Amino acid sequence: MDVVTVPDPPAPEAVLRECSLAELVIADKRHKHRLPREVLEQMRRCLLIQMPAVGFDVIDHRAAAEFDIAVANSAGYNRDGVADWTVMAILNLVRRGSWGDRRLREGGWPKPEMLGHELAALTIGIVGLGNVGSALATRLRAFGPRVVYADIVERSFAGVERVTFVELLELADVVSVHVPLDQTTHHLIDAAAVKRMRKGSVLVNASRGPVVDENALIAALESGHLGGAGLDVFEREPTPPDNPLRHMENVFFSPHVAGFTVEAEARALEMVRDNLTRVLDGEEPFNVVNGVRLGARLKPARQV
Repeated sequence: MDVVTVPDPPAPEAVLRECSLAELVIADKRHKHRLPREVLEQMRRCLLIQMPAVGFDVIDHRAAAEFDIAVANSAGYNRDGVADWTVMAILNLVRRGSWGDRRLREGGWPKPEMLGHELAALTIGIVGLGNVGSALATRLRAFGPRVVYADIVERSFAGVERVTFVELLELADVVSVHVPLDQTTHHLIDAAAVKRMRKGSVLVNASRGPVVDENALIAALESGHLGGAGLDVFEREPTPPDNPLRHMENVFFSPHVAGFTVEAEARALEMVRDNLTRVLDGEEPFNVVNGVRLGARLKPARQV
């Protein structure tokens, strides 16, 4: 088997040149090399495009389905890391951790201003109770808050109450978003959604940046309607230096690293390897996100 890589800069013609004859493609988790329809329609030999991450919006997966190309992600590989980060962000926001750290380093002693909340006194709403959302719910049990969730799929999870999306926004002191990015979730948290959130509540987003309308979020933070935000992802990455969010003290940041752990990176490589091996062995891949079954396109299992 020949293995090729697409070098930077990510010119579309370079992507096309290296991928047009490929049967198996590992997509770029850095989102520098995209696979739009015009590239995919030239990839007639391709069986599988494997994403070494959860998000797959760098690939036109609907077009890939038209061309009988399976698109698979590495669902769940960073579940624990993102859930851990989310707990950290929630605690940071409701106890003003980073803010107090900065004040102390500047020589202050901001004890009165750091009056916070115990998690057990709060209602936490999880938007999307999939891999990460359920792992977060498991972790929150130890803290004792009321946990509600909204999801297009009804899921059985002890101690977590299903509500509508609107009810979640109106009930929760903390809204934590854990959904994939697609046409139905783009700007899911828009101005109307933010307006429904409780005054002083906080928003945490460790899913994908465009799930939240940043302009609506900025306006709500500036007006005081929202008490804070925890953001690992942004509509544009890297987020530009003039983004007003950078200068708000009630926002906790990280540069899209919620799931970036030693364990998760090793797990992603293992999942990629296993899925490519399955196809080479004549088996259907796991975690296909665009509904394609390769069927007769699969070759007989390799002779060992």
